[in-house]
Amino acid sequence: LVSLLLIGIAAWGIGFGLISSFRVVGVVIAVGIFLFLIALVGLIGAVKHHQVLLFFYMIILLLVFIVQFSVSCACLALNKEQQSQLLEVGWNNTNSARTDIERNLNCCGFRVFDLNETCSSDCFRTRQCQPCAPIIEEYSGMVLRFVGGIGLFFSFTEILGVWLTYRYRNQKDPRANPSAFL
Repeated sequence: LVSLLLIGIAAWGIGFGLISSFRVVGVVIAVGIFLFLIALVGLIGAVKHHQVLLFFYMIILLLVFIVQFSVSCACLALNKEQQSQLLEVGWNNTNSARTDIERNLNCCGFRVFDLNETCSSDCFRTRQCQPCAPIIEEYSGMVLRFVGGIGLFFSFTEILGVWLTYRYRNQKDPRANPSAFL
């Protein structure tokens, strides 16, 4: 479900012109496809009671849990100064995201509005633009808390999935020969 949601959100962002960076959309779609394939491996392993598929599903889900839990904790632990530094590094290292932000938020420049720089915002024509940093920083804390909380919730559902897979994997297959060893 989460994988299909990721793929749908990426397609929606491209369709409405909110995101123009194909690299960002490609990464989101790739993560969605990866999660879908992992879920498919778990489903096939559970239906067929296939020990090897369930083992790999359990290990990969554990690794996804570790990464997701770490990223969620990092999102929740950032203070305002660290958020500001992270936003400035992101602003300076990408041009496509900068163009999207300036166009969507109707601002120019990060900390100061410079008339000599080019800007894709509508306010640039009237020369009445605000810098983008205060607008972005206003929402970044809220978004980081929201993303961190959602990630934390889903990371605990993943550890529940690892535990259930472990329990199911060690059960005897009811279709197997009763005299066979497990």
